[in-house]
Order: sequence, then structure tokens, then C-alpha cells
Amino acid sequence: MKVAFIGLGTMGMPMAMNLLAAGHHLTVHNRSRDRERPLVDAGAQSADTPAIAAAAADVVVICVSDTPDVEAVALGPEGVMTGAQPGTLVIDMSTISPTATRAIAAQLDTQEIAMLDAPVSGGSEGAKNATLSIMVGGEADEVAKAMPVLQAMGKTITHVGPIGAGQTTKAINQIVVAGTYWAVAEGLALGLKAGLDMEKVVQAVGSGAAGSWAFTNRSENMLNNTYPLGFRMKLHRKDLLIALEAARELGLPLPMAAYVEQIESGLIAQGFGDEDMSAVARSVRDMGGI
Repeated sequence: MKVAFIGLGTMGMPMAMNLLAAGHHLTVHNRSRDRERPLVDAGAQSADTPAIAAAAADVVVICVSDTPDVEAVALGPEGVMTGAQPGTLVIDMSTISPTATRAIAAQLDTQEIAMLDAPVSGGSEGAKNATLSIMVGGEADEVAKAMPVLQAMGKTITHVGPIGAGQTTKAINQIVVAGTYWAVAEGLALGLKAGLDMEKVVQAVGSGAAGSWAFTNRSENMLNNTYPLGFRMKLHRKDLLIALEAARELGLPLPMAAYVEQIESGLIAQGFGDEDMSAVARSVRDMGGI
């Protein structure tokens, strides 16, 4: 399949590599053009603009940071809509506003360009290993068309509803992630403060009902107080703000999500925004004098 991939960040680069490895004919574009080089060296074509990347593609994948970025890539003067042919399918794998997603899809539809929203979960590890969980919103026939592309990047692919439903599902995911990371940080802080053998604590707790992906994969970060990048805290905070806005539109209070968002905002202000989001543990440790 002819695929254009736009956005080669921490997640997008390995996702695009997996599409190339699966045998798709790949054209790539990134705002920082040097990011295209590893994919070009591996056999992809590069394009100067999203419009040029989309011109000959059956499917266009977008994986960028925030709502304004998707709007620019999809609808801007050199965006996908100006280059894509009628019948092209756009798959937005960014995490953005559900409301904006529906508006972008409506604009693309005026040119007979279909759209799916398909945000992902699984971190950089899942992106590299093609084991992402992909939450897809859109029409069933377009989801079926997208499957060969999605299956090259993810392990669990779930069609959750109409356009925008993928983004709402991702908002739910990020709320749960926020609470889980914060709970892991608090629990580990208690063990550290009590002077326990934390290797044994991790083994015991991780094997029981409190076990989770965050506990298994990020407890070492929190115990060592070092946070190598998996998923940037500033991007998780952006996702939480999207979730909180969606909740406000529905009249739903989310006190835990709001609290973690404030914790992350404080850490970002201190210069930790580019660390892995498990760095929320910095706040717990600081409050406890650890």
C-alpha cells in the first residue's frame, strides 16, 4: 500500500519504520527535515510538504504533537487536503481534541477525503515493537481499509465508535495513566521512607492486584530518581488538558486528573517537561524529603 507518514517524533519514527518493514511503499515528511534521513536510508521517499507526501498516497498517517499541528498538517496551505486525491484515507494517530477531530474530518470530507482518529497507547516501547494499543474512531469500511496499516504498528486495534471516539477513548486512557503513575509514586515513596528492601517490595506488589504496566516498567525510574524518556511529561500534560476540556464540555468533574495536571505543570515549570512522565515521582519525593 502507498502510505505517507507525517510526523517523525519519538513515536512516529519507529511507527514509520514498522510500516516500511511491513512492505508498504512509504513517503515521509517531518517539520525538522533531518528526522527523515534514517527512513530515507532504509528505503522511504521524502517529501517537501504534507501536500506532496499525500499526493500519491492511498493512506496518510499523521502523528504530531497537538491539535494546532494536526490542523496545519491536514488543512493548511501546504497541507494534506491540498494534495490528496478523492478517496484518500487520513489516519490521525496524534492525541488531540475530540471536538477538533470532528471538525477536521468534516473539512476533509468536502474533498471526499475520509478520516479516522486512531490515537495510541504503549509508549515508545510499544511504538518500536509494533505492540501499540490503537483506539480507532470512524466508519467501519474505512477501518477495514486501514487495517493493513494499523496492524503493522499495533497489536490491539479496537474500533471504538464514530469519528472522535478514538480521541475520547485516549482521553480516558490518559486519565487512568495519570492516576496509576501517581499511585505508584506514592506507594514507592512510602516504602523508601520506611527503609524497606525495595527490590523485594517491587516483586511482591507487582505480582499482586496492584501490578500494572506502569509499576512494572516505571518503578525503577521512580526508585532511582532518574527518568529517561519514554513519554514526555509535557505531552502527557497536554493530553490531560484535552481530557479535562472534554470532561468540562460534558459537565463531569475529574478531581484526580486535575490534581496530577497541576503537579505536572509545576514540574514542567521547573524544567522537567522533557523527562518521562514517571518523573511525577519527583514531586512525591520532594514532599516527603526523600
